[in-house]
Amino acid sequence: MNEKHLNALTDIADNHGCKYLTQEPLNRHTTFKVGGNCAVMIFINSVEALSQCLGYCAKENVKKLVLGNGSNVLCSDKGFDGAVLLIGKDFQNISLTDDTIEVEAGCTLGQLCMFAFNNSLSGLEFAYGIPGTVGGAVFMNAGAYDGEMSYVLTKAEAINENGDKRIFNANEMALGYRSSVFQSNGYIVTKAWLKLSKSSSDKIKEKMDEFMSRRKAKQPLEYPSAGSAFKRPVGSFAGKLIQESGLRGYTVGGAQVSEKHCGFVINKNNATFSDIKTLLQDVQKIVYERTGYALECEVRIIE
Repeated sequence: MNEKHLNALTDIADNHGCKYLTQEPLNRHTTFKVGGNCAVMIFINSVEALSQCLGYCAKENVKKLVLGNGSNVLCSDKGFDGAVLLIGKDFQNISLTDDTIEVEAGCTLGQLCMFAFNNSLSGLEFAYGIPGTVGGAVFMNAGAYDGEMSYVLTKAEAINENGDKRIFNANEMALGYRSSVFQSNGYIVTKAWLKLSKSSSDKIKEKMDEFMSRRKAKQPLEYPSAGSAFKRPVGSFAGKLIQESGLRGYTVGGAQVSEKHCGFVINKNNATFSDIKTLLQDVQKIVYERTGYALECEVRIIE
C-alpha cells in the first residue's frame, strides 16, 4: 500500500476515533495463529467509520479484508498489502427489547450467549463455544448441535462499499447450510436481531454446559484451528470420510488432521500458511479418490 492510501485510511480512522495499527501481524488476529503483516489494521467502532473505509478502498482500488474473530480464515505468511477492517470489541453494543436481542456485529458469540443466559432467554445455547463474532456467524449461518443462526435470526443490518445501508429480513438472507446471501452480495453485516424464548436460567445453563463439555471431549480445542475445516457433504460427514480415508493424524509440516476429531485441521507445531493449505488440498484430493465425495472447504483462504 502506498503512503497516500495509508495516510487517507489512517485519517479516516482518526476522524472517527478508531484505533489503528500499521504492519500488524495477522497471526495475532486469526484462530489458526497464522498470517503475515497487513499494511494497516483499523479497529472499526461505528457503521459510519466502516462505510468510509469501504468507500475509500472501493474508489481507490485498495485491497481490503473484513475480519471478525478470525475464526474461519487462513491468511498468507506473506501478509496482506491492504486494509484489514477489524469488526471486534470496539463494535459490540448489545441491547434487549422483550425477547429480542439487538447486537452489533463485533460481539463474540460467547458474550452473546452469556447475555441471553443472564436474561433467561433460550435459543442460543448451540452457539456457546463457537469462536466467532455475530457478523461472522450471520455470514456463515453458523451452527452446531442441531441449532443454527437461521433459527433465531429475524433480520440483519448490512452496508456495501457504496455506503448503502439496508435491513435484510430473514427470508432475504438466503440462509442455508453454512451459507447466506452475504457471501455473494458484497454487503458487510453490521447488526443482527435475534428472537429468543423465555426459559429458566437453570435449563439454559445446563444446555450450555452440556454443549461445552461435548466440545471439550470431542474437539481439539487445545490447538489453534479454524474449527470444522470442511462442510458436511450430503449423505455423510466430513470427519467420518477423512477418517475412513486413513487420514487421522495426517501431517504436513506443522499442520495436522486432528487425531481427536478428523474434521479439524490443527496448527500443531508452528504450521505455516503453506503447510495448512497443502494439507487441506491433500485431504480433498485423497478423500475424493477413496470415497468419491468432493469435500468443500469451510476455511476462507486469503493470499
